[in-house]
Amino acid sequence: MQFQIVDKKLKDIKAFVFDVDGVFTDGSIVLMPDGSMSRTMNVLDGYAVTKAIKTGYRIACITGGSDPMVKHRLNYLGITDYYPKSSYKLQNFEDFKDKYDLKNDEVLSMGDDIPDYDMLRLSAIGACPINAVPEIKKIADYISPIHGGKGCVRDVIEQVMKVQGKWTEEDDTASV
Repeated sequence: MQFQIVDKKLKDIKAFVFDVDGVFTDGSIVLMPDGSMSRTMNVLDGYAVTKAIKTGYRIACITGGSDPMVKHRLNYLGITDYYPKSSYKLQNFEDFKDKYDLKNDEVLSMGDDIPDYDMLRLSAIGACPINAVPEIKKIADYISPIHGGKGCVRDVIEQVMKVQGKWTEEDDTASV
């Protein structure tokens, strides 16, 4: 298992692509009596996302789900590149890169399950939380020691920003 990203690759990252369930969330879905579903997200991830966007990084979320509350939360954090109901994530990954004229070696992607496989393989850094499925852990360049929904998103964003000299403690304007 790798618990530290190679600094050389971190210096070129301009964008992040994340799965939602199992990365921003712990993958659990609470079924409510009215038929709705509920998920939880970590404020540590939210802080890092907001800080990264304010610093100029592009962030996309590509997910098979379509929960309007997930979209609301991601939009609140500043993520406008949201691809719900994605049955073939690679197409949305390519659309995101084309939109911002990004190359594969400028993107860090994080996912936890088989639908994320192709975009992780094409990214400069393919990352996953420690509780990802074995097939994803096998191909990951970086396995975060943090579980999905518990701060793994912040882990990778913070590493990139620190290597690039863009993570400073005195900036507390990010909202969570």
